[in-house]
Amino acid sequence: MGVKKKREMQVAALTVCHQDLETLRSFADIEGKNLASLLLRCVQLTDGVSQIHYVKQIVPLLEKVDKNGIRDPSVQSCLDILAGIYFSLSLKNPLKKVLASSLNGLPEFFLTEAIHSFTSRLHKELNTTDLYSYRKVIDNISSCTENFNLVLHFLQKSFIEILEENRKFAGNHIVQTQLMNDLLVGIRVSMMLVQKVQGFQGNLWKTSTSPMWQSMCGLLSIFIKFLSDDDLLQAIQSTSGLAVILFIKTMFHPSEKIPELISSLLLRSVDCTSIPEWFICSCRSLCCANVSVSTLLFLCQGTLAMLDWQDRSMGPSGETLLLDTVHVLFTLSSQIKESTLEMFLSRILASWTNAAIHTLEFSSPALKDSLNGNSSTVGRLLEYVYTHWEHPLDALRHQTKMIFRNLLQIHELTVKGADLVTDPYFLELTKSLLQLEWHIKGKYTCLGCLVEYIGIEHILAIDKSIPSQILEVMGDQSLVPYASDLLETMFKSHKSHLKSQTVDSTWIDQWHETWVSPLLHILCEGNLDQKSYVIDYYLPKLLNYSPESLRYMVKILQTSIDAKTGSCNSRGALGALMACLRAARAHGHLQSATDAWENLVSSARIKQGLIHQHCQVRIDTLGLLCESNRSTEIVTTEEMQWIQFFITYNLNSQSPGVRQQICSLLKKLFCRIQESSQVLYKLEQSKSKLTAESELTKDQPSITLQQYKNFMSSICSSLFEALFPGSSYSTRFSALTILGSIAEVFPVLEGSVQTVYQLSQDIDDGRFQTLMECFTSTFEEVKTLAFDLLMKLSIRATQFQDSEKLQDFFQAALELSTSTKPYDCVTASYLLNLLIWQDALPASLSASLAQQVECRDGDKSAAVVERNTLMGLLRILLLQAAAAFPMYGRVHCITGMLQKLPLNSLQLVSEWRPVVEKLLLLSYRLSTVVSPVIQSSSPEGLIPMDTDSESASRLQVILNEIQPRDTNDFFNQAKILKECDSFDLEDLNASVSNIDTSAEIKGKEGKTCDVTAQMVLVCCWRSMKEVALLLGTLCQLLPVRSVPESSDGLLTVEQVKEIGEYFKQHLLQSRHRGAFELAYTGFVKLTEILNRCPHVSLQKLPEQWLWSVLEEIKCSDPSSKLCATRRSAGIPFYIQALLASEPKKGKMDLLKITMKRVTISGWPYKMTHRVHALNILRALFRDTRLGENIIPYVADGAKAAILGFTSPVWAVRNSSTLLFSSLITRIFGVKRGRDELSKTNRMTGREFFSRFPELYPFLLQRLEAVANSVDCDMGEPDRHPSMFLLLLVLERLYPSPMDGTSSALNLASFVPFIIRCGHSPIYRSREMAARALVPFVMIDQVPNTIRALLATLPNSTDQCFRQNHIHGTLLQVFHLLQAFTDYKHRTNSDFQQELTDITVCTKAKLWLAKRQNPCLVTRAVYMDILFLLTYCLEKPTKGNQPGMLPKCSRLFSAPHPYIGAAIVSIQ
Repeated sequence: MGVKKKREMQVAALTVCHQDLETLRSFADIEGKNLASLLLRCVQLTDGVSQIHYVKQIVPLLEKVDKNGIRDPSVQSCLDILAGIYFSLSLKNPLKKVLASSLNGLPEFFLTEAIHSFTSRLHKELNTTDLYSYRKVIDNISSCTENFNLVLHFLQKSFIEILEENRKFAGNHIVQTQLMNDLLVGIRVSMMLVQKVQGFQGNLWKTSTSPMWQSMCGLLSIFIKFLSDDDLLQAIQSTSGLAVILFIKTMFHPSEKIPELISSLLLRSVDCTSIPEWFICSCRSLCCANVSVSTLLFLCQGTLAMLDWQDRSMGPSGETLLLDTVHVLFTLSSQIKESTLEMFLSRILASWTNAAIHTLEFSSPALKDSLNGNSSTVGRLLEYVYTHWEHPLDALRHQTKMIFRNLLQIHELTVKGADLVTDPYFLELTKSLLQLEWHIKGKYTCLGCLVEYIGIEHILAIDKSIPSQILEVMGDQSLVPYASDLLETMFKSHKSHLKSQTVDSTWIDQWHETWVSPLLHILCEGNLDQKSYVIDYYLPKLLNYSPESLRYMVKILQTSIDAKTGSCNSRGALGALMACLRAARAHGHLQSATDAWENLVSSARIKQGLIHQHCQVRIDTLGLLCESNRSTEIVTTEEMQWIQFFITYNLNSQSPGVRQQICSLLKKLFCRIQESSQVLYKLEQSKSKLTAESELTKDQPSITLQQYKNFMSSICSSLFEALFPGSSYSTRFSALTILGSIAEVFPVLEGSVQTVYQLSQDIDDGRFQTLMECFTSTFEEVKTLAFDLLMKLSIRATQFQDSEKLQDFFQAALELSTSTKPYDCVTASYLLNLLIWQDALPASLSASLAQQVECRDGDKSAAVVERNTLMGLLRILLLQAAAAFPMYGRVHCITGMLQKLPLNSLQLVSEWRPVVEKLLLLSYRLSTVVSPVIQSSSPEGLIPMDTDSESASRLQVILNEIQPRDTNDFFNQAKILKECDSFDLEDLNASVSNIDTSAEIKGKEGKTCDVTAQMVLVCCWRSMKEVALLLGTLCQLLPVRSVPESSDGLLTVEQVKEIGEYFKQHLLQSRHRGAFELAYTGFVKLTEILNRCPHVSLQKLPEQWLWSVLEEIKCSDPSSKLCATRRSAGIPFYIQALLASEPKKGKMDLLKITMKRVTISGWPYKMTHRVHALNILRALFRDTRLGENIIPYVADGAKAAILGFTSPVWAVRNSSTLLFSSLITRIFGVKRGRDELSKTNRMTGREFFSRFPELYPFLLQRLEAVANSVDCDMGEPDRHPSMFLLLLVLERLYPSPMDGTSSALNLASFVPFIIRCGHSPIYRSREMAARALVPFVMIDQVPNTIRALLATLPNSTDQCFRQNHIHGTLLQVFHLLQAFTDYKHRTNSDFQQELTDITVCTKAKLWLAKRQNPCLVTRAVYMDILFLLTYCLEKPTKGNQPGMLPKCSRLFSAPHPYIGAAIVSIQ
């Protein structure tokens, strides 16, 4: 809301060398009017912005010089110096652009000399041998286009040397990234130069002996090498593909054969006898060798981007190339696994559709026939859209939308002049899309594109309830953006159509009935999520497009309020009214607040809304008061009264979401008050200048400002009153958050800036004490809010001036840091930080250390904070050295102090280094004490006093330290510790070195008490937690020294390696989950900095650690300390931290190494390795930071889980189950409801097998094996363990709109095996098989499949049959019939006849529903089938029904004690 200050432009000043400076001085005239004088004054300035002014004067000055002036040596020297200045400036410096613009305006008689000066300077630049200056030279080349031969030769040399340098620095990510960027810029510059070469040089260079031709051939071969090198960044490969096609286009002659040549390259059918020798030499790898998928992909991209598709220059061969390109892309789509290549493919397909549109403008009839809607090419593109419109990558889904829209335009061009509304292709497309379920995201985008072409009338004619159907699904957050966009497209199209059809304004009633009435119904009757999303997404769009609809909404809702006031579970009409008014005011559709209060809603309604039973009604009413589209709108007296009324009753809200919204809305109100007050101040200052028309309001600003001040004071008083002792967490949270917003919006300003209110002026001793008492809360959020508020106030209260009080606070903090209660040490941390940042440490402590940690020159406030932090650390470290209490509280305080200190800009570096060393030493020693418990095989119940003497002594220390000693009088009777006369680093060293970990330390007050194993474990894991967080913080915040002797940095490389070894040891050996999870948190902080560290040895540590642990896992040595139980304990966390910190835009080499070792291909015969591998896979698939990089390994993970589930070893089966659960979530998304088969957690069969094609043969093979074992006639049936997993995947698929089209993945192959799985003796397996069968049967084949299944059922006369087989078959019939009726109920005219045929077959097996069938389970399922049939048959005319209803009626009327329980109603 605040007005942002305009950012000042920063321009680096230009400079010249000493020799050039002396040259300018020698040529400068006394009057200072020549060019040399102008440049001399310019270079002597240090401000780049001021220099721009002088640069702009160059051309006007030279325009005054006559032609003879070119012979003046001073002008020639100045032009040389200008060339040097130009090349010395960075590419992004504004001075360079200004200078280039000025030089472009030079008089003609100076141009030749200027070009000569620039060429001479560029020659010197091109002769450089410094590899790291190449980027600067390339940037300079991009701004000059003379002497192409020399430039191209330099680029060729630079590419070779950069590539060689990249190999030398393998493993150094920082250097390699810089080199790759240089390479990318060089390729782009080469392309820019080649695009201009013909215009400058004509055809003279196109001779094989020309040096420029040789350079071009050399560059072409280099680009092809880049294109084929998968170790380079894909951005470089992609750009190289563009460069290759551009060079071929520029060099190949005749140009008419270029499309034919590129087609042969893409189709791998190059005839080497018919192409020039230079092409064979330069492009041999493309002509003769096997070309990778990525190479072909980027060649297709270059073909579409670099060739001219917008004219007829390529002729019929261009049309052939267009079709060949898309067929190559179709082939590649089934071979690509990496998500980045998938993204490239989608963009290239979108580019192809654009090229096709351009080509169709002038194409032949043959191409139009090949690209109409019924062609195979468009069909495959449509299949690609259907397969990828639910892809998890947003960018890829956006590309599918573009492809679909372009397909519609392509078909429109092929049938130019036809009526699109009645076009069969568009009608069929609309029909197929409307048949899909509304949970499919792609349905919304494609329907939106169709509406743009054919309008909404045809869709509403099919079903008028479509707006209501779309609004109904807006309770699902993932669908809301798509649904709201589609509704916007539809109601805009509908309004335009109605306007064009009707002369008067009667059309608005029809439009309101179609689009506004369903909205009001949802606002009054819908569920909470549905209303919230409709208000946030749909309502603003509707009001923005049709503001006049607001009064219609208000009129309808006002009449309904008395009847539908609402309750705690329903908003009612009042809630809907407030939501509409809030959205209207926030988007500027209400002219003023007065307009709203007087004309639309009464004051009584506002108060009723502020205390409504439903929380969202209260929020919407508050939003109506607080939000405005103008940040400077005056807050009226009525609004301020209502806000005070609201705060009185709503601070204690129990919902976190409601509390957050209240605080956010009030902050918006405070911003309005602050910004409008600034306007009022300006108005008050200029009121004497007001015209006579405004004299009536000349005193209003001062009155309003005083009202503002009184209002803010009243609000703060109410908030402080709410912070009484014993107030609830929710009240304290709300009050402190609002107070923090006030302190932030109304800051303490220096100078003459006027502000209407300052919170610090209303803070007295009582209110300060109130804030300090908030630290006693057991909730850390309350402590954080209180601390932040005190820091924002920047006050110097009387408590901070009383030395005795300061000593009490400090001692209380030290006492609290020894408590065994978790929240006490958190309180201690905040107290210490407050004393440090307020410069309020006790005077005795400050005086004792003033000599040792003096402030350096610089920022005094930062230096004071740094000095205070250092003194606090020294005091704690001295107490730590003689600890007779749990030490994790003190470590927590140390971590808290370090986290709030800017450790990258320390001034007292020499004083910090020994402190850091002691921190590391104490961390390691504390960890050594507690590690026997944490690394025990059963830490939960361990007090191993009979272990070795060293461990026993350490454990005895723990037992003595954790004796209960907590009291609750820290703030009332603070314990004063013995004063230390002085603090000295030498004393600290001595104290630390004399620690005796085996000494017995008696507890406070000498009392003995029982210590349980749980107390031991809690103390140990909390100690390990704090040590891990401290070490992680040190690694994350402290700078690393470049060399051990250097003065920069605090941590040495060896110390970082030691910390890494520490984390490695505890992650791989700890058994307690709390310990290794928190060690993982600290280790992640370490690994994140290693990849960004300039030290090569540190950069390579993650890879070295990864190889080490993978080798140890593979060996599975019995003497290894790796934990094989507890889901491999910290091993997955360790590997997860190493992989997640790897740069995501790189090649992810560590991930590839790991997956190669832990998937099936890397499995040995040892069971321990398999368990570790499965647990590691589970952790990696659950890690969201790996994103789409883990998707190519999903198929291998699924194979590992399914095969592992068949293992005879329980540990392997258990780990496989956990892995499979993670894979289901990764593939189908997080389950957001209780429904196991939620529609949002499914995908089509074609999409599934297109994304994971390797699973098609694997699942088919495994399913066949399972099916063969289920129906075994010999002996006991085999309960195949992997059947459950197979069916669990298959049942989450649903039919695709492209079912029935040709595809390499024939889903019908699964059908017979799934049917046989329905004969399983396990009830749950039969149910899953029935659900899994549905997506594999094409919708047109469902009736035949149902009849075939019914035919397999036994007759009443059969003597031998299995009820399991009958039950499985009936379940399959039921689910197929249910899917069939849902899919075709409103769209298929033959639906009645198909149901009649099914009914005849059902009637033949009716005995299964009677007492003649002894099995109640199968009778119940048959009843379900009959109910479903009768429900569907009673809707149409009943003339065709063959007596099924009477039979069913007699059947249902037959008395039976279990029939009522067995019947399932579907209505």
